[in-house]
Amino acid sequence: MDGGMIADKTVAEHIVDYLARRDTKHVFGLCGHTNIAVLAALADSPIDFITVRHEQIASHAADAYARVQGGASVVLSHLSPGLTNCATGVANAALDCIPMVVIAGDIPTHYYGKHPHQEVNLHADAAQWEIYRPFVKRAWRVDRADLMAEILEKAFHLAESGQPGPVLVNVPMDIFSEVIPSDTFDRVAQNTKSLKKPSIDDETAGDIVEALAKAENPVAYVGGGILLAKASDELDAFVSHMGLPVAHSLMGKGALSDAHPLVMGMTGFWGTELVNQSCLNADYVFAVGTRFKEADCSSWYPGYTFNIGAEGNDTKVIHIDIEPQEIGRNYPTEIGVVADARSALRVLNRVAKEMYPNGIDRTEKTAEIASFRETFKASNLDMQTSDAFPLMPERILADTRGALPDDAIITTDVGWNKNGVGQQFDILTPGSILTPGGFATMGFGPPAAIGAKLAAPERVVISLVGDGGFGQNPSMLATAVELNLGIVWLVMNNNAFGTIAGLQKAHYGLTYGTTFPGSAEAPTNGPGYAEIAKAYGAEGQRITSADELLPALKAAIASGKPTVLDVPMINNPTPTTGHWNILDIYSPNDDVSHVAT
Repeated sequence: MDGGMIADKTVAEHIVDYLARRDTKHVFGLCGHTNIAVLAALADSPIDFITVRHEQIASHAADAYARVQGGASVVLSHLSPGLTNCATGVANAALDCIPMVVIAGDIPTHYYGKHPHQEVNLHADAAQWEIYRPFVKRAWRVDRADLMAEILEKAFHLAESGQPGPVLVNVPMDIFSEVIPSDTFDRVAQNTKSLKKPSIDDETAGDIVEALAKAENPVAYVGGGILLAKASDELDAFVSHMGLPVAHSLMGKGALSDAHPLVMGMTGFWGTELVNQSCLNADYVFAVGTRFKEADCSSWYPGYTFNIGAEGNDTKVIHIDIEPQEIGRNYPTEIGVVADARSALRVLNRVAKEMYPNGIDRTEKTAEIASFRETFKASNLDMQTSDAFPLMPERILADTRGALPDDAIITTDVGWNKNGVGQQFDILTPGSILTPGGFATMGFGPPAAIGAKLAAPERVVISLVGDGGFGQNPSMLATAVELNLGIVWLVMNNNAFGTIAGLQKAHYGLTYGTTFPGSAEAPTNGPGYAEIAKAYGAEGQRITSADELLPALKAAIASGKPTVLDVPMINNPTPTTGHWNILDIYSPNDDVSHVAT
């Protein structure tokens, strides 16, 4: 071979070399007889294999890892049950547009049609790759070793380009072990590692800037696309220059610091009165990197969050998104632009400064935001300082914010730790909150913290999770202990699937199948999460009074050890000002809340 290029090796060895050239530092997964050739190749490589006890832990950890470090993460899976165990985490990544390459082992090619051990074959032979087709951007089955390099290259480019997302590369185990020359991998080594993203032209930028400058009540509405594009600085510059108040979706939480004077908060069902009313009254909505999802838009009912398209309403939408299908999907759009958020905002900033060098001053709106913020914080003060035990959820969030540095990474799950955090918990460093949005997967937060800590080992990482979510995959503690990851898992323990229990109680008058025996203060034969932590080799503490929490949090962070804090919590609802259609489905024509009063 010339130029010191890679000599004949197994396909598995070529794959590992390829990943190393892409600066892959970690691969998440679990062993199986179909993928041990890849593990053997990883053993002598600079890449660390992160072993887990359940494949869903691997895919959730890889999801968070990609969110923090920015490029596609890599998951290595076994066939059939390994691949299906992994599926929920991959689907969660897909719904949140997180780039991920899943490499899965499969049955040998020479056994196609013979129905060997663990084959998915009920409707087609060697068909496990089809399981992922509904949610990955593309699924490949590699049937020839000489196609491996080309498919891997396409997989990474597709995962990271356009609207990002996971892809599947399904590899029969005999192909992993086949020895091939390096020429196909040498060829792709000369290719670009990333594709240039589309931007916006000056003329369109000028139209947008002029419309927003002349608008009386404009609102910037931003989603997770800002964070995916790493466009927080550019967004900050544009809204500050144009004086645009900022509303955000759940996934847009942390696009800007919540301390920013123009940030109003999260919209929709769990939104506040300020942000929902501002969006209702907007004459222009400048939307960037958002899909106008149901809960963020009060099920698209007029009169709650947006009046866009409603009879007699003239709210206009300017929508910038990397994915054309998102523009106009839920609301009519006056100006639709297919572009990368960061690239587009850079052009908009330049054009805005040329057209309006002194910027746009909306002092009255800024003052309104500051006043509401002060009033809203005061309205929560009693709950945040309450000595009640079990603890008020507001007290848990307030003490957590007080214990954390500004740049701590928070992973959430579902329930109060997601909805309440979106509404009341200040994110002070853009991109420092990781939330399961589209799939809203219970059990995301605890393993996501592992991926976040591996991607940013120098930062404090805390997982805010309910007892239901923590119980999904507590074996993630084994991985955290083995890698000595100083993560804190704060279990907001209401001894229930609390949000669903509230819904069921409100509409059906009971909590069958939604609560656990006993109470948060005294569960009956329930799991002791602190003891579970200790059994895995982590630190564990059950909080027994409100005043214990803050010092326990500070001590856990300072220790640098994996720690579980079991915090009994009253199952109070997250306050809402928006609407959710499920209320109408359960109790049509009745004014029933999402929780019994």
